[in-house]
Order: sequence, then structure tokens, then C-alpha cells
Amino acid sequence: MKMKIPITQSKAWHQLQEDLGEKSILVSESTYHYLVIIKHTPTGNYLYCPYGPCYNNPAGFNESLNSLKQLAKEHNAIFIRIEPEDPNFKTYQPSNSKKSHDLNPKETWLLDLSGDEDTLKAKLPSRLLRYYKSAAKKGITIAKTHEPEDIKYLLNLQHALAEEKGIGVFSANYLKTELRQPFSTLYLAKYQDPETSEQEIIAAGLVFDDDTTRYNLQGAQSDQGRKLHATGILTIQLILDAKAKNLTTFDFWGIAPEGAPSDHPWSGFTNFKKTFAGYEKDYAGTYDIILKPTKYKLYQLARTANRVRRRV
Repeated sequence: MKMKIPITQSKAWHQLQEDLGEKSILVSESTYHYLVIIKHTPTGNYLYCPYGPCYNNPAGFNESLNSLKQLAKEHNAIFIRIEPEDPNFKTYQPSNSKKSHDLNPKETWLLDLSGDEDTLKAKLPSRLLRYYKSAAKKGITIAKTHEPEDIKYLLNLQHALAEEKGIGVFSANYLKTELRQPFSTLYLAKYQDPETSEQEIIAAGLVFDDDTTRYNLQGAQSDQGRKLHATGILTIQLILDAKAKNLTTFDFWGIAPEGAPSDHPWSGFTNFKKTFAGYEKDYAGTYDIILKPTKYKLYQLARTANRVRRRV
């Protein structure tokens, strides 16, 4: 069975890390594959595998872990942070591992793009399709860009959303570097006021594409965009363009866990994503393989102190 390699474990992601100034190492063997980023903290180094390592069975995981441990030794790492995609990881979880705060989403919503366009459109919310078809008449157009400076439109919308929802935002440099990558595209929904002819960006979305999947990673809309259903219109465009590229899956990139309270920060996003006739995909979540227990405790204490400081 061929191993599934997510975009965060790919050669392209390896190049992104290098462009961001991060030290990363890519290892690919017949039974396992991983991209690991070497992270530095005041208490010591650790290794991070975003949505990795990749393998087909527990034996493959053990082989990847042995390789990672050797690498950790070379870089004097305190622990190895992994995010296996196998939801059954707990059944063979190492004894020196500990569940950590999830960095990448543990649950996501996927849309199958296979079949003809009519089959796909039947999976899309009819209400949003109507908005999409009438968008031009209402003065809404959608553009694609790879110009790093255009990331400001997404950032402006995200900062407003962050204040409202209390969520974090990536730096301009980080997002610009992402947009420079060949797998990245920024979509902008523009609205032209019929009375004043003034134009504004009312929604933006940053997507990544690999050989099979479009990942809908970053997005935001303005108050005006909310009134005009801009995110819905934009999402329809993202999906139809992914289909036109012969991709097979659209990944909405993260939903709130089952049973999450209505005030969960992702509650509204989740309700929106689930209006599309897709399916839920669960992963193992984020785990730390602890190699140096004493230093790991110091790391945890420092991280807790930083979180308290940020809240204050």
C-alpha cells in the first residue's frame, strides 16, 4: 500500500521551511516517511513532524520512531512532537509519549470531488450556489493572485476577525513566504458599490494544492462580506477550481471536535463547513515523545508561563 503523504510532509513543505529560515530534514524510506522541523526554545531543542510521521502500519511507525530518536540524539532534543494521521495511534502509543495541545486540527471536513460536475454541485449547498450564480450582478468578482504583497488583504480581514474571536494570526512575513510557494494561491472577493463605484476586498482565502487535494487553510471576510455571503461565494469558486484542476479532495482544514460547546471558537466555521455534503476525517492529534523528562517539565512550565503572560 502506498503511503499517503500530506502536504505538510512533502518536499514542497520542506522548501517552505527553508524559505522561512527553519532547519528541516526530510527522510523517506520504503516503510516510513517524515519531514521534521528542528525547533529551538530557551529550555532546549525539540523535533516537530507536522501531520507526520507517515507509515502504513505500527511496524512502520516503530521504524520511523527509531530513526527520529537517532536524529533527536544528534540535535540534543528534549522530545519529539508528532501528529500521526492514524486515528488508532492510541493502540500502539509509546509509553514515553504524552498527549499535547493539538497544533494542526485533529478533526477536519473533506469533500469528495470525484465524478462529473453535476455530481459535485449536488453536494454543494443550493443556497450558496444561488448566491454564487448571482454574484456578478451584485457587483462581486473573484480574482486569483500569487503576488506576496497582496497578502495584506487577507491580513487586514484576519486581524479584524482575531479581535472578534480571540484567535491568533500569522505574521505578514510568514504568509508572504507561503504565497511565494508554487502550491499556494490567494483568492480575493471584490465588491464594487453600484452607487459610488468604489471597490473593496470583502473576503480572502489562501489555499494550498498538492497532487490530489486542495487545502483551504486561511480565510476571512469583512462585515460587508458577511452581508453579501462572500465566504460562501468564494468557497464555491475554490471548490469548482479544484475540480477543474482534476484534484480529488477538498480539505476544509479543521472543524470543532464532536460535542464542542456552541461558544467554541470554531463553532461557526464548523457549521458552515458541514453544510457541504462531505465527511469527517479524524487524526490522532498531537503527541510528545519525551526523551528527557526533567527538561521536558521545564519546557512545559515555561510554555505555561508564556501563555499566562500573553493573556495578561
